[in-house]
Amino acid sequence: MKHIIILFFLIFNFTLSAQSNQFAGDYTRTLSEEGKHIIEYKLTLNQDGTFVFHSYTKLQGGTPPEENKYGKGKWSVKDNVITFSSNKSEDFDAKNTLDFTNSKARFVAKNPRDKSDKVVKTKLQFLESEIPWMKRIDIFKV
Repeated sequence: MKHIIILFFLIFNFTLSAQSNQFAGDYTRTLSEEGKHIIEYKLTLNQDGTFVFHSYTKLQGGTPPEENKYGKGKWSVKDNVITFSSNKSEDFDAKNTLDFTNSKARFVAKNPRDKSDKVVKTKLQFLESEIPWMKRIDIFKV
């Protein structure tokens, strides 16, 4: 009986880690107008449930002309929706100032049962965020 219970827990843990492997990785998005404006978003979802985010903005005639914003915290997934959270005492410092608490993003990928030639880029589509410019942003998996 002990062996059956141990086997059950091992299978359960492998299933959980396989699901997080699907979501973990690097995501990026670059919006630009040649020679004028650049906006870059980079998000890394780590296997251990943590994330780091970097936003770089360079606007011609902007004040300031270049801006870097950073954020970090933890992520979890349920039903292809990734929920982000940031702990004020651990995740905030002089560099990391973006608060991803209450941010949610939908994981979008081609269904494995879809055998058509249709190309679906794997992405995160932000649905909710207290960071106003993050709402409805798509960030594609690299």
